[in-house]
Amino acid sequence: MNIQVLTLFPEMVRPYFSSSIMKRAVERNLVRYNIVNVRDFAADKHKSCDDAPYGGGAGMVMKPEPLAGALDSVEAGRKRTIFPTPSGRIFDQRYAGELAGESDLVFICGHYEGIDQRIIDLYVDDEITIGDYVLSSGEVASLAIIDTVYRLLSGVISDESLTEESFTDGSLEYPHYTRPEIFRGMRVPEVLLSGHHERIRAWRREQGREKTVRVRPDLVE
Repeated sequence: MNIQVLTLFPEMVRPYFSSSIMKRAVERNLVRYNIVNVRDFAADKHKSCDDAPYGGGAGMVMKPEPLAGALDSVEAGRKRTIFPTPSGRIFDQRYAGELAGESDLVFICGHYEGIDQRIIDLYVDDEITIGDYVLSSGEVASLAIIDTVYRLLSGVISDESLTEESFTDGSLEYPHYTRPEIFRGMRVPEVLLSGHHERIRAWRREQGREKTVRVRPDLVE
C-alpha cells in the first residue's frame, strides 16, 4: 500500500513511520509512504497556507491553492483521498477493512477551522470522523486511521491475531493474562491454566460477550 500524507507539520507524522510494527512493514515493503509539506506549495514568501473565512467568524481556514498544488503533486485525482473531519462519516473496523483493499491512499491533514470546501468538492472521496469530538489537527486523526488500516494488510500481523480482536465478530475482545500466576493476591483464572483448548475458547467467547453487554450495549443492540 502507498500512503501519502499532506500536512503543515511533517514533524508530527514522520516518527510514526519509523517506529514499532509500522517500521517493520515499511522495511518489508508492505507499506510505502510519502509525507508532503503543504507549505512547499505556498506562493508567497511567508509560505502562508491559511486566511480568514469569508462571511466572518472565528479562526482561520486552510487556503485552496497550496492544498491543490500538494494534491496534484501526488496525483490525488487518481487515488482514494481522505479528509479526516468531525463532520465526516464515522470510522469503524468495517470501514478500515474497505480502505485496506486500496493500493493508494491520500490523507489531507486539516488544521485551524478546516479547509476550503472547494478542495473537498474537487478532490476528496471520503470525509471521515474517528469520533464525536474535535481535535486540534488532522494529523492525529489521519494516523489513527492509517494505524487501523495498515495492520489489516496481509503479512503485517498474524491472521490469528486479527480474528480474535474486538469488533471482528461483533463483540469486544476477552481479557488477557500473563505471568506471574498470582499478582497482588489476584490469580489467573483456572481455565486458562487447564490446557483444555475448547474450554478456553468457550470461556473467552463468554467473557467477550459479557464485556460487550457491560461496556458497549450499543453493539449488542
